[in-house]
Amino acid sequence: MYNMDLFAELAPAPISIIDYDGIVEYYGMMLSYQQADDFFDKLLTQIQWKHDQANIQGQYIITSRKVAWYGDQPFHYTYSNITKVALPWTPELLELKQLVEQQTGYQFNACLLNLYHSGEEGMTWHSDAEKDLIKNGAIASVSLGAERKFSFKHRHDQQTLSVLLQHGSLLVMRGETQSHWLHCLPPTKKISTPRINLTFRMINQRNINQPSIY
Repeated sequence: MYNMDLFAELAPAPISIIDYDGIVEYYGMMLSYQQADDFFDKLLTQIQWKHDQANIQGQYIITSRKVAWYGDQPFHYTYSNITKVALPWTPELLELKQLVEQQTGYQFNACLLNLYHSGEEGMTWHSDAEKDLIKNGAIASVSLGAERKFSFKHRHDQQTLSVLLQHGSLLVMRGETQSHWLHCLPPTKKISTPRINLTFRMINQRNINQPSIY
C-alpha cells in the first residue's frame, strides 16, 4: 500500500485540455516512476486479460488488443454489440481506484482496462456514451507503460486536440464531453513497448437485476 500523502505531492493541479461542450483535465503523473512500474508489472501478469471482441454489422471481430472489466458488482457493460460482466476488484485495482477518487473527488464503481502490446494497436474515433454508463458521469483514465498520444475531435466543428499521456498519469473526462467530443488512440509504428490504460467509470446501478455475488 502506497503512502497517500506521497500521492498528493505527486499529483499537481490539473491542466485544462477541453473547456467547452464538456471538460477534460490532465493531471500529469499521479504516480512516481517506481510506483507506475510496480502497478504495470502487477496488472500485466495478474489481470484476467482477454482479446476484445466486436460485432459490427453482423461481422464478428477479435482484436489484438486485450481488455478486462472489473467492478463493485457483476455489472453488465455492452459496447460494439458485445456484453461483458465485471469481475471482482483485485487489490491493485482497488488501490488505484482509491488514489484516483482521492485526487478527483469522484466515486467510481467499475473499471475497463485495455492492454496495447505496441504502438501499432490503437483505438479509432469513438465516445464512451453507452447506456450502461451514468450520463455525463466522470471517466478517469490512468496510463501505465508506453507514452501515447491521445486525441479529441469535436463532433460538429471538427476541432482536434491531442495530449501525450505519460507513464503513471491521470486524465479525467466529465460533463458533456462524451456527447460533443470523440476521442481516439492513434496507432504508430514508432512505439514497440506495451501500454496499459485503466478507465474508471460510473455504471448505472439500475442496470443490475441480480444480487451481488461478491
